[in-house]
Amino acid sequence: MTPPAHPAVGHSAAPTRLEAVDRLVQRAVDALTAPELGDIVDLVAWPDGDGAVLVANEAGRARLWPGAPDEVIDGMNPVADQDPMAFLPYSQECGDPAPPNARNAYPYAADRLRSLFADGGRSPDLVVVHAAAHYFPEAGGHIGEHGSLDVIQSRAPLLLSGPGVRTTGWLDDHARLRDIGPTLAWLSGVDPDPVAGRLLDAAGSPVDGVVLDRLVAREAAWAVGVLWDGAHCGDLLHLAGRGELPAVARLLERGCALRGGAVAEFPSVTLTNHTSILTGVGPGRHGILGNLFFDRSSGRSVNTNEATTWHRSAQWLRPGVATVFEQVARARPGVLTACVNEPVDRGAGYSTMALIRATGSADGATSLAQALPDPTGSPYVGDRRQLADPYYAWATQVDDAGLDQMLSLWHRTPTAPVLTWWSNAVTDAGHHAGGPRSSSARHSLRDADRRLGAFLDHLDRIGVADDVLLMLTADHGFEGTDPACRGGWDGALRTAGVPFRDEGPGFVYVGEGMSP
Repeated sequence: MTPPAHPAVGHSAAPTRLEAVDRLVQRAVDALTAPELGDIVDLVAWPDGDGAVLVANEAGRARLWPGAPDEVIDGMNPVADQDPMAFLPYSQECGDPAPPNARNAYPYAADRLRSLFADGGRSPDLVVVHAAAHYFPEAGGHIGEHGSLDVIQSRAPLLLSGPGVRTTGWLDDHARLRDIGPTLAWLSGVDPDPVAGRLLDAAGSPVDGVVLDRLVAREAAWAVGVLWDGAHCGDLLHLAGRGELPAVARLLERGCALRGGAVAEFPSVTLTNHTSILTGVGPGRHGILGNLFFDRSSGRSVNTNEATTWHRSAQWLRPGVATVFEQVARARPGVLTACVNEPVDRGAGYSTMALIRATGSADGATSLAQALPDPTGSPYVGDRRQLADPYYAWATQVDDAGLDQMLSLWHRTPTAPVLTWWSNAVTDAGHHAGGPRSSSARHSLRDADRRLGAFLDHLDRIGVADDVLLMLTADHGFEGTDPACRGGWDGALRTAGVPFRDEGPGFVYVGEGMSP
């Protein structure tokens, strides 16, 4: 949130806390944009007055306003290219993996950054965007990473299949992840406000996302959203085109895929975008700013992305936010909705996380791991060597349990949910382990495809395949890092004399602990 304008003060007056924070932010920006950090810092961003956002790196600075031309302040604009269709066709991405800032693209930069800074109680004072190639295992990073503002880490796949899809095949088009929830709600019977032209949140304000009625009409009896966490858009479509993902190919026979996918909110991380998908609003409105952020009201760091907290994600939603399940319940009281293996479940008639909450377990799903299926017995794992990775093995258990729930929910069509959301994790595990196009990433896509195929086979058996609209997406993209591109920026901030806390890493809160 942008601080209010400060009254003029004389040179002898003591600086206010806000003025001191402003000075620390400028000092931090100068330190973070030094040439010696250029390999790991793609850019930094911080809020300015009048709803603008400032961005800077070693090459220049610019001021951004949503819906208006950027103002270059000095040197080069760090986000000069904002094309959401950059690095297409896919061969261009493969030929220039993890490009530096000068060759990169940053779709909807002003709008996405502005949302990040809109929550005064949780927003950082500035954000550091990792360079695409930055490898930071000492701070929790992996060979495959996401979180950036750039187009590839922000590009999630988006496929629509079934009754009402207006155009089939491969489309040179893109959407935004925040459009998916409103579209599923609309397909499930929720009407947009006639004046605003959009769905409304619980407070009566229009949501940020739009209904994708240019792509699909309201003809399906049921709607199913499928999320493959972290599934890489380009490689998913590439493998489907080669026949290596037969279930995805079945979707494409009766639907369409957007080559530009769906642009994630920033940061392009898990729970921020799960929440944006299922509420239709950006992080500055729903309050889940990242997997890790600092809450000023409690003075505590909040980690939303672990087994002990996932099932409690609703406690961090800001007032006025409505999930798609709440929107459907409000429009159609009494109909069943379902939310499988997904933390953003508030209002769903059936929810995996509600079952976990009902156990009263203090550590969430951690102590329930023994109840999950044995991953070594999974019929959906193509290469058992992948199970040596504990994350991959756990994700296999979770996804097998998720498929079991889906088959149970769809046991009989009269009781099937009008809206179902099904989240899968193994694709995130595979992409973190090796990055896009790696053996582990491709094995994870094939494993997820086998589970999707089992569900599609079930819809065929019960005779409703022609009446179900399916949307397949993810929560972010992925890029491969360079193990030689190492280092951090905390030392530079300390040398510059900036008191700070760095959450994420990348969310920088300056001056914590200073007197009001």
